[in-house]
Amino acid sequence: MTRRASDVDADLLRTAREAFGYEGFRPGQAEAVRAVVRGRDVLAVMPTGSGKSAIYQVPALLLEGPVVVVSPLIALQRDQVDGLREDVRRGGAVMLNSQLPAGAWREARAALRSGDVKFVFLAPEQLAREEVLEELAALRPALLVVDEAHCVSSWGHDFRPQYLRLGAAAERLGRPQVVALTATASPQVRAEVLEQLRLRDPLVVVEGFDRPEIDLRVRRHSSADRQHEGVLRSVAAVRGAVVVYVARRRDAEGLAQELRGAGRCADFYHAGRRRDDRDRVLREFVDGTLDVVVATSAFGMGIDKPDVRAVVHAHVPDSLDSYYQEIGRAARDGHPAVAVLHYRPEDLGLRTFFASGVAKPEPVREVAAAVRAHDGPVEPTSLRRELGTTASRLAGVVNLLEEAGAVHEDERGRLVADPDGPAPAEAAEVAVHLSEQQRSVERSRLEMMRAYAETSACRRQFLLGYFGEELPEPCGNCDTCRAGTAARRSEGSAHDQPFPVGAAVAHEEWGEGQVMHYEDDRVTVLFEGVGYRTLALGVVEDRGLLRPA
Repeated sequence: MTRRASDVDADLLRTAREAFGYEGFRPGQAEAVRAVVRGRDVLAVMPTGSGKSAIYQVPALLLEGPVVVVSPLIALQRDQVDGLREDVRRGGAVMLNSQLPAGAWREARAALRSGDVKFVFLAPEQLAREEVLEELAALRPALLVVDEAHCVSSWGHDFRPQYLRLGAAAERLGRPQVVALTATASPQVRAEVLEQLRLRDPLVVVEGFDRPEIDLRVRRHSSADRQHEGVLRSVAAVRGAVVVYVARRRDAEGLAQELRGAGRCADFYHAGRRRDDRDRVLREFVDGTLDVVVATSAFGMGIDKPDVRAVVHAHVPDSLDSYYQEIGRAARDGHPAVAVLHYRPEDLGLRTFFASGVAKPEPVREVAAAVRAHDGPVEPTSLRRELGTTASRLAGVVNLLEEAGAVHEDERGRLVADPDGPAPAEAAEVAVHLSEQQRSVERSRLEMMRAYAETSACRRQFLLGYFGEELPEPCGNCDTCRAGTAARRSEGSAHDQPFPVGAAVAHEEWGEGQVMHYEDDRVTVLFEGVGYRTLALGVVEDRGLLRPA
């Protein structure tokens, strides 16, 4: 007999209160939690600090079977596991990762088999291991949760090739419900997450991207010395916790030392430090021993510190996607905070240098030929040893070859050459073209970062417009609003808008796209093949460049 909706809602709320201490569900949470317990796949795009983990943790306690949570960082997994272990009513959790000693690994798997724990956290690389997949599949998991789901998208700012294998891994696990969670996802990223994870009849919850409590500021500099001085002034002006983002590891180390010399409790964080040191820095920052962390983009996902009062960017990030997620680490307690971007146009060249390169045809052709030469399924680990490459590089090439229709995975995760697919040389050409498209997208996102830094219109309107969300009036809490330029730009932007924001349009050269934002006499469109393009409305209308798709 089907239970009444009111009974299900009552069970959810009671579980939330008793196990996690929630008084109720936040906007977006209730709808998503209800969908999970009723058997639907879910994609939830919600701001940092909005409680995305409740979307799977609460209903999981009402479902039969364990919950598999894929998370990209071990530190992020550890925080989640520690939280679930605080109270036995939360179901318990274990981690499966490459750092676990053999004994701890065996204990974790035994706890799962016995049903003593509800949640298992692992990195996507672990789901590529045959023995792990088989053991988890035998447990008939209730949910597969993909945290930081934007990593699945080549349009996303933190793309991980291993994440593209998760759609196939879900099938190998017996196709449990899939719950995908992220704080940042433009419309194009959302579409790719749905496709790559193979979500079925999903509920898509997109909460507003606006963080009105964060004061948005840009400081433009004419020299590197003035930029550096500006960063120091921004940190000195803030009482409380500060995260400073820099482009290079040496910048993190040097700036942290300089801040310590100025009397701040500061340390640095980047991927080149020993893991123990990185864990210590994160722990001391969260508990308040450190008040400033100077870091590369490696410092980010899963920072659970509500009282960060400022996020300072010493250099321009690679995209507004990255920028939004990084400034979202401020003001999680809802109190005012500031986000300051120190901008020098020359820094854009450094970001272009750091951008991913276009795939080389020869390695792609070599992988395609190697798979075909096996004349049957081949394990990725065997192929990696045969070619002398890394798992990450092989995953990246295989993803391109799958898109090119040359290679696919069988039901056991082995690689098989498609008999009707292109020959290795032709497949390499197609893969290189796909890679060139991705490079074009990356460059377009960097150009949008430039436009944000240089606009005299309301920065919040610009930032939200990038994610396809309209803010009707200037926000009043950014530097351009205080300077009065945002209001003047708003008054002068009465130009006709031929297509509503969010409308599907087509361009003769760039193909189909979506209208994202209007500013003055310009419209920004996100095109599937080339990324973001900003067009003059007069030219659009005179030449008929855009038409409804």
